[in-house]
Amino acid sequence: MRRIAVVMGSKSDADKVKPAVDIFKRFGVQYTVRVLSAHRTPEEAAAFAAGAADAGYAAIIAVAGKAAHLGGVLAAATSLPVIALPVSTSFLDGLDSVLSVLPMPSGVPVAVMGVNAGANAALFCVRMLAAGDEALTAKYAEYVREMHDKTLADDAEVSDEF
Repeated sequence: MRRIAVVMGSKSDADKVKPAVDIFKRFGVQYTVRVLSAHRTPEEAAAFAAGAADAGYAAIIAVAGKAAHLGGVLAAATSLPVIALPVSTSFLDGLDSVLSVLPMPSGVPVAVMGVNAGANAALFCVRMLAAGDEALTAKYAEYVREMHDKTLADDAEVSDEF
């Protein structure tokens, strides 16, 4: 199975990466986590993205806040899917991060998750990988069933409480 690269612009974003890593562990998806900045290490970030397909990666999650240009820098250097994970900031609570990555130019697509939505970024990758992997498709279907059952159990609990 191909693996996923998680690239964060700063070590301070590590807590936002944990939910994605937890999902990858749950599904048995191999991953790598790196710190490469669009602004402080642009050459290294572009080089990593340029070599990612040959290194066996299937997609890259770009985790960044404030001027969240990392997704665009990585997407410009690779043909792999790039998923931006904007993170909350002290400036505009993450809206600045979202607005930095949404207006990508034509030809340089970047999928954008919600602010701090690391689990969804990872689940998006799991879905992409599952398209060609029956065992992973079955694991994902089980995950969906568990969410379904938990929601119905929560419904019953709340209905009884009120």
